[in-house]
Amino acid sequence: MATTTGVEVQESALPPLPARLVAVFFSPGRLMAQLAREPRWLGALLVSAGLIVLAMVLTPAELFVEAQRAAAMERGMDVPEMSERAVSIMGAVIPITSGVTSVVMMFVVAAVYTVIFAFVLGDEGRYAQYLAAVTHGWFIAALFALLVTPLRISTGDPQFSLNLSSFLFFLPDGYILNVFRVLDLTQIWSTLVIAQGAHAIDRRRSFGSAAVIMLSILLVLALVAARFMPM
Repeated sequence: MATTTGVEVQESALPPLPARLVAVFFSPGRLMAQLAREPRWLGALLVSAGLIVLAMVLTPAELFVEAQRAAAMERGMDVPEMSERAVSIMGAVIPITSGVTSVVMMFVVAAVYTVIFAFVLGDEGRYAQYLAAVTHGWFIAALFALLVTPLRISTGDPQFSLNLSSFLFFLPDGYILNVFRVLDLTQIWSTLVIAQGAHAIDRRRSFGSAAVIMLSILLVLALVAARFMPM
């Protein structure tokens, strides 16, 4: 009769949430293999959404107001000054809507990956497995969204992010540069970790092919989003 060794039990055991969030950075391959066997997602989802909410709470609502006014003025629109009460309400609404949007997006992204990999490409994976990979990978982008909050405040740009345009300063303003502005480095990092999850869910799916598919989706979204940004 085959017996399970202590080493095998240790390798298959899913660590508690704090250890999993650390492993996202330092041992994502092993973590994703553990999550594929035991897909836990609720804790990571709540932490990731909570970090987004905290980042928005710490960002002054006045920055969002000024950004909206500047965008409207570029389109030739005259925007009146907002009252202090309106700014205060906006400061309460933005964190809530950001948190809700983040939660919804994690469910939607996991659903998209499930459809692509499990239904279209025929991988052996369940929605819960992809959701576990997405919620844990999302933690990377959520954490850095909080860490760059002081830079948002100091630059006066509530949309400040660590994106590819920082390395392409020689490009003129326009659509192409906007595409690179949308491509956040931490989102790319998160996507690569989630791609490791797709590989762990079905070992026939190589990490490289999963990464190409997911990054292609990210690029398509950036191409669309850049159309709606000021040139």
